[in-house]
Amino acid sequence: MVSSNPGQPRRLAKGGLIDRSSTIDFRFDGRDYRGHPGDTLASALLAAGVRRFGRSFKYHRLRGVMTAGPEEPNALVTLGEGARREPNSRATTVALHEGLVAESQNRWPSLDIDLLSVNQLLAPFLSAGFYYKTFMWPRAFWERVYEPLIRRAAGLGRAARAPDPDHYEKAVAHCDLLVIGAGPAGLMAALAAGRTGARVIIVDEDERFGGRLLSEHDRLDGLAGPDWVDGIVAELASLPETRLMPRTTLFGIYDGGVHGALERVADQRDAAPAHAPRQRMWRIHARRTILATGAIERPMVFSGNDRPGVMLAGAARTYLTRYAVKPAEAPVIQTSSDDGWRTLNALIAAQTPPVAIIDSRETIDPALVQAAKSAGVPLHAGARIVAVRGRDLTRVTVRTASGAEQKLACDGLFVGNGWNPNLALTSHLGDRPVYDEAIAAFVPGRTPPGMTVAGAAAGRFSLEQALADGARLGIEAASECGFAGARPTLPAIEAPGGGAHAPLWQAPLSGKAAKSAFVDQQNDVTAADIALAHREGFRAVEHLKRYTTLGMATDQGKTSNLPGLAIMAALTGRGIAQTGTTMFRPPATPVAIGAFAGPHRGRQFRPTRRTPAHDWAREAGAIFVESGPWLRAQYFPRAGETDWRASVDREVTATRSSVGLCDVTTLGKIDVQGRDAAAFLDFVYANLISSLPFGKARYGLMLREDGFVFDDGTVARIGEKHFLVSTTTANAARVMQHMELCAQWHRPDDDVRLTSVSEAFAQYALAGPRARDVLAAIVDDPDTVSAENLPYLGVRDLTVGGGVPARIFRLSFSGELAYEIAVPAQYGDAAIRAIMAAGKPFGITPYGIEALGVMRIEKGHASGPELNGQTTAHDLGLGRMLSKKKDFIGKAMALRPALTDPGRARLVGITPCDPARRLRAGAHILPADKPAIAAHDQGWVTSVAHSPDFGHWIGLALVAHGPERIGETLRAVDLLRGEDIAVRLCDPVFIDKKGARLHG
Repeated sequence: MVSSNPGQPRRLAKGGLIDRSSTIDFRFDGRDYRGHPGDTLASALLAAGVRRFGRSFKYHRLRGVMTAGPEEPNALVTLGEGARREPNSRATTVALHEGLVAESQNRWPSLDIDLLSVNQLLAPFLSAGFYYKTFMWPRAFWERVYEPLIRRAAGLGRAARAPDPDHYEKAVAHCDLLVIGAGPAGLMAALAAGRTGARVIIVDEDERFGGRLLSEHDRLDGLAGPDWVDGIVAELASLPETRLMPRTTLFGIYDGGVHGALERVADQRDAAPAHAPRQRMWRIHARRTILATGAIERPMVFSGNDRPGVMLAGAARTYLTRYAVKPAEAPVIQTSSDDGWRTLNALIAAQTPPVAIIDSRETIDPALVQAAKSAGVPLHAGARIVAVRGRDLTRVTVRTASGAEQKLACDGLFVGNGWNPNLALTSHLGDRPVYDEAIAAFVPGRTPPGMTVAGAAAGRFSLEQALADGARLGIEAASECGFAGARPTLPAIEAPGGGAHAPLWQAPLSGKAAKSAFVDQQNDVTAADIALAHREGFRAVEHLKRYTTLGMATDQGKTSNLPGLAIMAALTGRGIAQTGTTMFRPPATPVAIGAFAGPHRGRQFRPTRRTPAHDWAREAGAIFVESGPWLRAQYFPRAGETDWRASVDREVTATRSSVGLCDVTTLGKIDVQGRDAAAFLDFVYANLISSLPFGKARYGLMLREDGFVFDDGTVARIGEKHFLVSTTTANAARVMQHMELCAQWHRPDDDVRLTSVSEAFAQYALAGPRARDVLAAIVDDPDTVSAENLPYLGVRDLTVGGGVPARIFRLSFSGELAYEIAVPAQYGDAAIRAIMAAGKPFGITPYGIEALGVMRIEKGHASGPELNGQTTAHDLGLGRMLSKKKDFIGKAMALRPALTDPGRARLVGITPCDPARRLRAGAHILPADKPAIAAHDQGWVTSVAHSPDFGHWIGLALVAHGPERIGETLRAVDLLRGEDIAVRLCDPVFIDKKGARLHG
């Protein structure tokens, strides 16, 4: 049939599922081409007569298209230009769209002339494992010669150097049944379950649902396969609880019924939805899963089987039937199964009869023999291809049943060797496939929980079996989820029958021919490489894979694994079942890193978090600073204040003399509940928690397993089995992770549940001698916050502002009478405005984290600079908190002599001998009479602040034998700033040493 399409000499004049009413212009390797909507890049290029698509990884051999789907090992191209450049895209799955720009890869300077194709001449030196044996001598050459050359030659394609300008999203979906694959089995399963009212999601990586029905001439209920599919899809789309997700690849299965899927939303589309992301990463939670991913056709291994023009028979049918493209003008069919004969029918329907059909079996169904005879196609029974010739395929050598060899001129070779179930997803949770001798293929073994496998993916290859499997498993899955319904009526099928096969893994190969008989075409692994691995002892499948790189290409061995295993099985004489197979791991197909990152890039990599009081603080003139992921008010400047220190001094003075208000929402908050909550917290904290009375809080110290201080905070007991833990802002996430680790691994039998509630509550610290007066003005019952009813470290649930639930903690980080007021986050803005209004008569002053830092240093509270991961409880003067009544994380290690040595650097206070001098955090402490060298270093200054109470700088330091040296004069040396000042060691608690203010 002659093409009537300009520039598409191999496009059939009619047929196919393409839209001939419009055309699409695109570029490949700098040349302009034309295709139609519904084409892939591969089908459009084949229609234009293009046979060469790229070059192989190691030998840089010319390669064409081998398949028509995601299993393609050869036709890898780079899409786009500039920042949108994306390498290693399969031309067989790239939907043609207007403005598409693509280029071949792994070649220089061009596809036809590639300088690195010289590697083909070096093949004897680049056999399996050459990288383990070569580049070893002379040793000095590695860094200067070998490594630069290898790095220059390595890799497939060239990634963009500019940041990716596209946008990616993440989404979550829940369903009763997830159907993976929208071929006949998947469609029937979704229809059966969807009619019951179950929530069904059906995903398929193709643009169009239908699977192999789009590539064959089967008829169902008198309709052509694509027409029957359209009717089923229309009904599925009408079901309210069924979601259809084409262009979506399910790439991984994880614990707990979680599935990873990638939806190509605007990728490779002419008219993408407005403001849509390029791709969307889905996390799908499914109660039941039906795998209906079909099967992958198998190649044969013979000399020259990688030449452009050699294609799988099923792929040839796809191009002929779905895309109306002749992959060759004068092809030869090589088959070992009845299925390969379907390609004969497709070629005859396209008026392109093959030169010959070669069947490696000696006994063939008479009906098939008659079909070849009726079409006038020569049949060679019991024969096999032994060699392919021509840079592009021009002839094949056939060894007949009698042993004679015959050469056939042709420009295409379509190989059918049976099918392998596409079962990679079944082994993502560690289950290994098992070999089924009846179909000469691996089938699913023990599937992941909740998963069943239908149709060809389970090794049941006929259309009748696929439809029946889908209907039965769909109803069963819906029933298991609590939905009742009847199986759909199966359509009447008109399809070629028979499925006999006798796979031919490799043709007879001489030593030289074996070196050009390719098993893994992307990585250039040959039959000779597998034989070498056998000779050198790498016979276990995992060793074979890593020694030869068999199956390690971007296609994950979808077409190469079984032929490679079969060759090794023949060499060892053990059989394929005994040889075994390697495992499959997610992702099943390549996924862009940008999709995994989603929107979390740039400023969104760690989004800025704002407290509920952020708008109020901005209105109050706050200067903000990043504190971990949060924006916190640093200080609140007023007119006339010349610098930040003037503002901070005012805030500290106002708080200590009257009342101040600080936003402490950013503190980590973890809700701990369960029968064993108290015992669990005893294990996590170094001090005793289980003795804490209801309605009280206690300071808690948490150690790492190595005995060093991890974090500190408070633990409040809300009920018998209910606690609320607070953490530092910086360690909130790490403490949550640590506690979950303890619950899951150290104490898995404990009845305890952990929930991060940091964002659920807004929390404000109200501090100063008038704090109780302000608090009484906002609570609904002022008597509940009296000194008697709410003593120091008391906790009380009450209401504020006319019924708003709140929790009041009498805690202090500043050393003053203080309270922390927690309200649900949605009331946070209103709460802080109400507190400020109530405090106006008392001169309430908002203060930021700079003033908070000054007051905590004045009170001697250890914080971030002191909790630096290198200090112990003894270093911080908290050794008495280590309980002797119980076990806890870090206990044994904390008691090591080196960690309790009095000579360690321990916490003290410091003041400058000259009050006019400024202290510097990070300055080193040295003796007064020793030079400033490392040998004399005795500690360092951890925190400093200007104290308005004292009128000079004060600080905290970690000094060797510190507490025993109170009153001693030393030097604080900052070599970076050139400062060397005399300092005096003192008690780290500068104010209210007896706690009179705290307990007032």
